[in-house]
This record gives sequence, structure tokens and C-alpha cells, in this order.
Amino acid sequence: MGKETEGRSTHVIHEKDKIGQVVIADEVFAIIAGLAATEIDGVHSMADNITKELIAKLGMKTLSKGVKVEVMEDKVSVYMALNIEFGYNIPQVSTLVQERVKASIENMTGFSVLDVNIKIAGVVVDRDRQ
Repeated sequence: MGKETEGRSTHVIHEKDKIGQVVIADEVFAIIAGLAATEIDGVHSMADNITKELIAKLGMKTLSKGVKVEVMEDKVSVYMALNIEFGYNIPQVSTLVQERVKASIENMTGFSVLDVNIKIAGVVVDRDRQ
């Protein structure tokens, strides 16, 4: 179902009794995943060092940094690299991220999420806490 449009892969959503066609670019899935991940306490930034503050300043497109998605028909696999804040339990934070990313993509797009794979790229120490 995917096709290349302007150098980007897109996916058509088919609806019963549709008025027209709805197309979602791969980057949209990545942005949803990035935003959902950064909402979880303990996630400092995406692996590209894109922090929550930078996201607010630079805009949503930077949220796709550090996120890769594979879309097959109406199913999505997500691969993301995160920096975790020091002192947080990595397995607990990772589980919360996986659940939030899965729910966000499924609720917003109607596509099923097969898996959310997380790589912990670093641990960030907040110097202000010391």
C-alpha cells in the first residue's frame, strides 16, 4: 500500500464509504512516536540529543530524529534510540515508552503496531540535581 511521493514513503488509509483518500507519510509515524516517547518521565531526549526544550523551539519535524519506522500494509514497526535521565529505572521507562508509542500510533492512525524497539543510547546526568 505504500508508495513514494516527493521522495517520501506514504501510506493510504482506506475507509468504508470514503469521500476521498487519506495519505500518511512515514515521517508522521516517526513524529508521533518521538512525541509520545518524550512525554514519559525519565526520557531526557532522543538519541540525536534532541531535548524537550529544543523540540519546543525547533518544531515537530525534529521529533523524527532518532526514530525509524517500517510500515507494511497497515502494520508498523518502530525503532528508536533514547537518552535516559540518571536515576530512572531503564526497564520501567522503556516499558512506559513502548506502551505510549504503541497507543499513540494506533489511536492516531488506525495502523497496528507490531513492535516498539528501544535502544538506550545514553544516560544523562542533570547537574542541577546535585
